[in-house]
Amino acid sequence: MATKPKTDGVTAVKKDADTGKASTSTRSLWKGAISFGLVHVPIALYSATDESDLEFKMIDKRTMDPVGYKRINKKSGKEVATTDIVKGIEWEDGQFVLLSPEEIAAAYPKTTQTIEIESFIPISEIPFVYLEKPYYTAPINKGAKVYALLREALAQSNMVGVAKVVISNKQHLALLMPCGPALILNLLRWGGEIRSWRALDLPPQGINEAGIRESELKMAKALIEDMTAHWSPDLFRDTFHEQVMKLVEDKASAGHVEEVEKITSEAAKTSSNVIDLTELLSRSLKGKKGTSETDTKSVAAKKAPAAEKTARKTRKAA
Repeated sequence: MATKPKTDGVTAVKKDADTGKASTSTRSLWKGAISFGLVHVPIALYSATDESDLEFKMIDKRTMDPVGYKRINKKSGKEVATTDIVKGIEWEDGQFVLLSPEEIAAAYPKTTQTIEIESFIPISEIPFVYLEKPYYTAPINKGAKVYALLREALAQSNMVGVAKVVISNKQHLALLMPCGPALILNLLRWGGEIRSWRALDLPPQGINEAGIRESELKMAKALIEDMTAHWSPDLFRDTFHEQVMKLVEDKASAGHVEEVEKITSEAAKTSSNVIDLTELLSRSLKGKKGTSETDTKSVAAKKAPAAEKTARKTRKAA
């Protein structure tokens, strides 16, 4: 009987070697409940995305040392200690209101483990521009039946639940919607975060209002029909990411790999206090020069009595 490798019960999101797709993460962000009316659905929340952004590291090409970011005073150019940094909000141009860590902490929403559905809205009324980040939810603690009940009810009525939820000490507006066998919690942007299109020079809506001829509309619809396909995420890939990683793989296979020393936080802290090398060498040379002169005088002082004694002996012999 084959034995499974021991794990800590956590499977991080990773790419499947065969398909290139992100595999499902089993590491829950938190466990709580979906709440509406008197109904509670116990669930766990999971990330539904795997970020594919390339993380380019900065490296000093002269020494192959890593280059990091520092807290630099933009006026003096000097590094600022963490203890000397305060947070502020710009109130007017060039004028800031400073906030203490205690004041900021007091403003944080209280952490709750509940997705509070405030209302149900037809899915067709939610503009896609408000959608921000999806999370999977999954039932726990014998909540499978009521989870399935909510999922099927929403799917058949074409409705979604609009809720508020706290994740990582930040309050979010969210959308709870059925997607296949899962209920997805999709974070929404707040109402004040979406800019209006009213200031843009957009053509008016409507065929007649926009000056569109019937023949033009017919041709456009025919082109759309000709290019119509079923949705498949595999058809739309991040080609830049894939090409860069292919280039990295090819260069690594050819032996074009540079060794970059990993700098620990303690070493980085020490390196920020190192004296300029030119200054250090200058001090060393001055020190040696001073010591050399002192030693010469000392030797000369020791030799003087012996020389004088030899001179006296020479005079007596004469």
